[in-house]
Amino acid sequence: MADDTPDPTRVAGAPHPRETPHLIGQDAAQSAFLDAFNAGRLHHAWLITGPRGVGKATLAWRIARFLLATPDPDPDDMFGAPVPDTLDIAPDHPIARRIEAGAEPGLKSVHRTENEKTKRMRDQIVVDDIRDMASFFQLSATDGGRRVVIIDAADDMNVNAANALLKMLEEPPARTTLLLICHQPSRLLPTIRSRCRTLRLGVLDGDQMAQAMAQAGVDPGADSAALAELSAGSVGEALRLALLDGLKLYTDLIALMGTMPNLDRARALALADSAGARGADAKLDLLYTLIDIALSRLSRTGAGHPPSVEAANGEAATFARLAAQPATARAWAETAQTALERARHGRAVNLDPGALVLDTLFKLSDTANPR
Repeated sequence: MADDTPDPTRVAGAPHPRETPHLIGQDAAQSAFLDAFNAGRLHHAWLITGPRGVGKATLAWRIARFLLATPDPDPDDMFGAPVPDTLDIAPDHPIARRIEAGAEPGLKSVHRTENEKTKRMRDQIVVDDIRDMASFFQLSATDGGRRVVIIDAADDMNVNAANALLKMLEEPPARTTLLLICHQPSRLLPTIRSRCRTLRLGVLDGDQMAQAMAQAGVDPGADSAALAELSAGSVGEALRLALLDGLKLYTDLIALMGTMPNLDRARALALADSAGARGADAKLDLLYTLIDIALSRLSRTGAGHPPSVEAANGEAATFARLAAQPATARAWAETAQTALERARHGRAVNLDPGALVLDTLFKLSDTANPR
């Protein structure tokens, strides 16, 4: 069985990307990789980009399974052996079984880890996480087989980690493929981007979203319209919202914004205590995502482009009141940038999560004050 160490790359209750059998809606990216492999032009590093939750991690794990289970193409093959036309690997293949169990020696997954001192998940991939890859290369090179590393997500790396990875990309180990999952390529060093080949994934349409959620065993039911609205074509975000009770959290946030500028402090404290509790990192992450979404929808309302679908009861009326004109729309956009950046910095230096949530809510209430 896979180990029980914390894994920030998955949504609690949803299948891990390594357990997801099919990738829906990303045929172009899969074909591009297959074409390169079959032509003998397999790059040593691939940057898998696109919005959060559209299948980047699922594609990375599919590529890893494929590379470790598929022999290299032989240009001198006199008998014309068929080239693979899919990344699918049979679930009973030994490689597939070991990967699902987290026991494949030719594969390493790099992601944010738990801080041993605070027992909280780090907000960044640190240099030691990258340096561990060197040990993996040394320990796994004896059999001469292919090696694959998945970094999820590469834009979580701090400066020292990014520089350590750059050195590896400049002198890549033999028969090794690095798969960098990246939500925001602009956050990566240009020198890292230039050493990778890019696979870009797009958002899913309504039918593809429904297929992907069904594959994950989640039925959105009557909440499908609100989930689709808040997830913006990202099945990962839709799953996170559905499984972490995100629609209720968004409804509570909108109700609290409805009390601004006379912020209901009791409700604000309750929300901060809930999201900032020990072990509630996933809920805290989701709350800040929803604050970002709410402020974006609020700013668009003030600019004359209100959301076409109400994602919470009272949302339209609250936004119309808080952003009644373009000037207030600009103020909310500026608040979104400054307040969320302040919160990110606070989390990076391990400030109290509940206090950070309260600080953010007070800044929103200050913006709502018409004085």
